[in-house]
Order: sequence, then C-alpha cells, then structure tokens
Amino acid sequence: MTGFSDSAQAMSLVAFSAVATVTLLLCVMTGPDGDDLDEFYTGYSSLSAMRNGLAIAGDYISAATVLGTGGVIALCGYDGIVLALSTVLSLMLLMFLLAEPLRNAGRFTMGDALARRMPGRAVRVAACLVTLAALLPLMLVQLAGAGQLLAFILGFSGDSLKTGFIIGLGILMISYAAIGGMKGTALIQILKIVMLLGSGAVVAVLVMNRFSWNPGALFDTAARQSGVGQDFLRSGLEFAGGPYPRLDMITSQLAVVIGGACLPHVTMRMYTASSARQVRRSMSWAVSAVAVFVLVITVVGVGATAMIGRTVIAEADPQGNTAYLLGSRAVFGPDVSTGETFLFTTVTTALFLTLLASVAGMILACANSLAHDVFAARAPSMPPQREILLARVSALAVGVPTILLATLIQHRSLQPLVILSFCVGASALAPALVYTLFWRRYTRTGLLCTLIGGTVTVLALMPGTNLVSGSPVSAFPEADFNWLPFTTTGLVSVPAGFLFGWLGTVVSGRRKTEEQRKQYEAVEGWILAGAVRRG
Repeated sequence: MTGFSDSAQAMSLVAFSAVATVTLLLCVMTGPDGDDLDEFYTGYSSLSAMRNGLAIAGDYISAATVLGTGGVIALCGYDGIVLALSTVLSLMLLMFLLAEPLRNAGRFTMGDALARRMPGRAVRVAACLVTLAALLPLMLVQLAGAGQLLAFILGFSGDSLKTGFIIGLGILMISYAAIGGMKGTALIQILKIVMLLGSGAVVAVLVMNRFSWNPGALFDTAARQSGVGQDFLRSGLEFAGGPYPRLDMITSQLAVVIGGACLPHVTMRMYTASSARQVRRSMSWAVSAVAVFVLVITVVGVGATAMIGRTVIAEADPQGNTAYLLGSRAVFGPDVSTGETFLFTTVTTALFLTLLASVAGMILACANSLAHDVFAARAPSMPPQREILLARVSALAVGVPTILLATLIQHRSLQPLVILSFCVGASALAPALVYTLFWRRYTRTGLLCTLIGGTVTVLALMPGTNLVSGSPVSAFPEADFNWLPFTTTGLVSVPAGFLFGWLGTVVSGRRKTEEQRKQYEAVEGWILAGAVRRG
C-alpha cells in the first residue's frame, strides 16, 4: 500500500514526461557543436564556481544515495545517520586532499591525472578498466532501481512495464551523455540538485512542524515506531546479524568515506574548474549542498519511521528504498490538497531527475575514458572531431550492455553492487591517486599493481560477503557461500591496495624509483601548486 492517489500518479507521469523533454532539449541546446575537445570534455571550464559546485554535488548525490541512505536511516536509525554523515566527510576529504592536485594534474579523465607522471598506454588502459569496474555496478543499480521506483510511484506492477521503463530511461541517459557532453550533463545535475534540495527541504520543514519543531519528540516517536525501541538510536542495528557488528560498521564507513571521494564521475568535475581558486570555491559549494542534503534525508528518513512505522517501510521494500517517498507522502496526512499533491509531484520528479542525471554522468565518465585513454592514446595524431565521435559511440557501447544487464538483475538485491563500486574506489583508485599525487618514488609498476591488485582483491572478496548470499535480503538468498564475516571488503582490500602499490614500487628497483623521483620533481610544481596549467 503506497497511499499515492490517482491524481498524484497522473501528475507525476505528466511531470516525468515534461522533465525528460526539457532536459533533452537543454542537452541539444548546450551540447558541443564543434570539434574542440575542451568544449566536449570540460565545456571550456565556463561554469562559475557556484554552478560547478552544484554540478559536483549533483554527480556525488546519486539516486542510490537518496533512496539507499534514506532507507538505512528509516530502518536502522543511528547507523543510517552515520552513513549519511560519512558521505559529507568523503566529499570533504576530496576537497582538502585531492581536489586541487587532481585539477592541476588532469586534463579530461582519470587516466590523464595518473599518466601525468607516468605516461604510457598501459597506465591509461588500466585506468579505463578500473573506471568501468567502479561505475558499471552503480549504473546498474540506478537503472534497475529506476524501473522499480517508477512502477511503485505510478502504480504499475507488471515486469514487462518495469523492463520498458529501464530501456526507455537507459536510451534517454545515453542521449544526455552523447549529445550534451560535460556542459549539458552539468546543467542537468544543477537542475537536479536544486529540485532535490528544494523539495526535500520543504518536506523536512513539514515533518519538523508536525513534531512541533522538537527533534527529541521526532526521534523518540521513531524509536517507538521502529519496533526495536532504543536500539534504533544506538549503533549496531544494521549489522546486528553479523559476528562483528562494530567492526563491520567501521569497515563500511571506511569504504564510503575513501571510495566515494575517488569515483571517476565525481573527480572528472575537478577538470572543469578554470583555476585552483575556482576548484576550492566549487568544492565549498558542493560540500555545503551535500551537508544540506544529509540534514534533509535524516529528517525525512526518521520522520518516515515515526509517522508510518518501520514495518510498513520494510513491507514496501526490504531495503527501505521507498522510505523517502513514503515519508514525503505521509507528512500530508490522509486528506491531501491540490497544493500538497503538487509538492509530492515535485518530490517524485526530483527523484526521477536524480536517476536520469546520475547515470548520464557515469556514462559520460566511462565514455570519455574509453575514447580518450584507450582509442585516442593509441593514435596520438587523431583529429579532435574523430575523438569526439568516438566518445559518443563509446557512450552507446557502455550504455547498451548496461541496459541489458539492468533488465536481468532488476529482481535481485542491488545493495552488493553499490558496495562494490565504493570498494573499488577505496581499494584501487584512492591508493593510486594518493601515491601518484604525493609519493615521489612511486613507479609505473607500482601504479599498475595498485589499480589491478586493488580491483581484483575486491572482485575476489565481494562474493563472500553476506550481501551476496547467506541471508534473506542478500542478492542470492537461496544460496549460502558467505565466508567473509563483513558487509564490505574494505577491511582487507583497502590496505591491500596500498600494499600492492608499495610492493610494486619496491620490486621496480632503486634505479627506477630514482628516475620516478626526478620525473615527479619536474612536475611537482604543476601538481601541488598549479605553477603551470597542464603544461
């Protein structure tokens, strides 16, 4: 029982169609129409600090974050709030540690930033493969979840309709990336974050008003309605079924904090800043926007539990992915006015736009990496027009298999895929970036060992976690090959990623490390201080 009226469903359908049309038109109007690589990959770095910051926040806050984090807050209380705070901490880590050096070292892609010190096709191909490994699972989650979410909002239950939604949305997202380029997708991200924060803030205000602006009353009511009492307000509820709940919680936060900051669709926005000063100001706007989002999602998630109860939320979706919607609907009470229906439609439209924008940004990051790091690196004299064409074809090459896979996994638990993306970011990309940007003796062998070793470790360990099998809410509940007593691989794979990089550098020999030290000193001013812009 969703409680969504026929008028709300009809209005949502009209709003979805309008948003899809308007955003596609925006991409056509603002997309690159020439053969300039800077225009396609960075939009000429023409966005102001505020707009670029909102675009970064838009890329960072995916639909999986809105729905998944909202669900964990509604079902697990304290653990969900800590998870939400970890997303802010992750972006702050990017802001203070990596943003400026990344902007100075890179040009268009993650491969550019890594190849600044260690040029070579092997580095670029490895960077592209890890980019795909990190973003493909997240894209699958967004697309597969999109079909279920739209069917839930619009009141459809047929599998064929859900599959149709996935295919239609996938085609739309490929079009955004191929037509709009960096600037077109940035405008969609800005529109998304403004709508998401605006509508969410209004709902959060209504929730607080319902509880007389007393946070204590809100949390106490949520604890009573949760069915677990005060455990709702203590740590450990999310991981209570595991043998090491406290350690499991720390491991999960580690993966989110380190991995979220290094995912390629987020870091590519660093290259669109025109100066070091602008990237700092952009990140300030991004962190502020994400902090507001965390406040909103916390109030709405806890409010959903307080108003309708944890049992109802779990019945609608075992992972709680519909909690944000159910909380937004419940705040209006049984009798909904036309104005309240319009507000609820705005909330659903913001979520719809979040789904569209999130996957479009990820497809663009993958397509850019394929075109620039794999194909263009193979032929250095490739004309810019051909490289842009390759990027657009790559968007199709990435998008079509993603759509097909999403239709196949739509009935499985998608949480392992979200964790997989964050773990690859934390175990392969984070060590590679930290070593590349700050360690003078880091070698090409060390970099390849970090990227490949970190990714392979995550892929080898992930099937053994309790999210994949061994529990009723796992991806394969009928099987049990759960041998790793944690929800994520971070406790093992993150140290392994750093260790592989160190070992690869050590076995390279003293001569190689001395060569790399000299090469790093030659570009150190560019990377750390922006002394020369992409020389």
